[in-house]
This record gives sequence, structure tokens and C-alpha cells, in this order.
Amino acid sequence: MIYYVEDDAAIRDLTLYTLRRAGLEAQGFASAGPFFDAVEQSVPDLVLLDIMLPGMDGLAVLERVRGDARTRDVPVMMLTAKGTEYDKVVGLDAGADDYLAKPFGMMELVSRCNALLRRASRPGGGAGPEAAACSCGRISINPLTREAFAEGVGVELTLKEFELLLKLVENQGRAFTRAQLLEDIWDITYVGETRTVDTHIQTLRRKLNEASPGAGDMVKTVRGVGYRIRCEEQE
Repeated sequence: MIYYVEDDAAIRDLTLYTLRRAGLEAQGFASAGPFFDAVEQSVPDLVLLDIMLPGMDGLAVLERVRGDARTRDVPVMMLTAKGTEYDKVVGLDAGADDYLAKPFGMMELVSRCNALLRRASRPGGGAGPEAAACSCGRISINPLTREAFAEGVGVELTLKEFELLLKLVENQGRAFTRAQLLEDIWDITYVGETRTVDTHIQTLRRKLNEASPGAGDMVKTVRGVGYRIRCEEQE
């Protein structure tokens, strides 16, 4: 089920019609209130969200979605007229998984929705059949089951946090620039100021340390470059 929050009735109705014709279940809402009422009844598989909404704007809605344990892992795509690279980064910094600027092509929208739904529902979060469990010191991660552990303790990660940790563990010891991680994990090439990568790294470290004190410290900051993960036996 896809929930779409958009105050423009014409855009909302056309988008819902397109999604349903593509075989996807979709329900629309004109504002945050009815959307959250529906979430209380049933958590969606994907949320499409406009930014400029009456009352609570889309970024505030996204913050609340990410702050709720029931919805924090639900993929969210921003659909908005605010389409500059800076606006896209603001949305991603706030926790969106994808961002599509208006006017957008309906075929592209359906394709992106299907991609997010596949990655969220597939056990490996998008991993192919050749993926195998890998480890780095006390951290282990399984792309097929989309599970991460620190000294055997499960670590609950969002889709992007999981993909970020997997990227680092599969390339342990290699330093990635923020620009590389933005392009590989978030599919954007923005090179200006953004806290997207830094914020996710901080959260990732915290969650790993909560599971096993010191595990998060294995994610190293490479000054002037970006980040890498270093296995304890490599120290």
C-alpha cells in the first residue's frame, strides 16, 4: 500500500490513477492529519510526500514518520515543486529515501516506486542472489536477510543505514569520500554543503555502540576525505 500526501487534488488524483493502473495499491490524503489517522490504522509500504502542505509541511511530516518506531523504516519519496539540488539535499538530509521534482513523468514515478518497494520488501534490501554474509571485526552483516549484528546483538537499521554499513563492510579499509557515498547510496552528485552522510554515520555509530560498546568506533573518520570502516584486527 502506498500513501500519497498532496494538497493539489488534480495532481493527487492523476498520480493515484497512474499508480493503480500500474497494479499498485494507493491511497491519497490532502494534509498530514488524515494521513497520520490512516497510519494509526495501517502502516503503508511506501509514502509519497509533498513538501508544501497546509498546516504541517512535508519535512515536519517526514520528521514525525522517522521518529515513530512503527514507520521509521518505511521508504519515503518526496514529490515536490522545490526541485533544485539544494532542495533535494534538504529532503534527503531530513531522512527521505528518494526525491522527485515536479513536473515528473508518471512512468518514472511508477519505476521509482517499484524500486523502493522491491528494496524494502526484499530480505537483502536490494541485494542480489550472489550476496553473502560478511563481517568486520565484531560487526557482521547479511545482505540476504538484511540483518546486522555487533557481537551477535542485532542492530536495527533503516534502509539507508543498512546500505551504508554494507558498503563500508564490503570495502573494509577503503576510504570513501562523502561525494562517493552520496552517489552510491543516495544516487545524487551534489558536492556542496550537506549533512546527509555525516548524520547517517553518527546514527550508525550510535546504534552499533548501543549493541556493543566500541563497535561504532570502528567506523572511522578520514580527515579531509570521508569515512571507512577498520576491523579491530587491522588496527
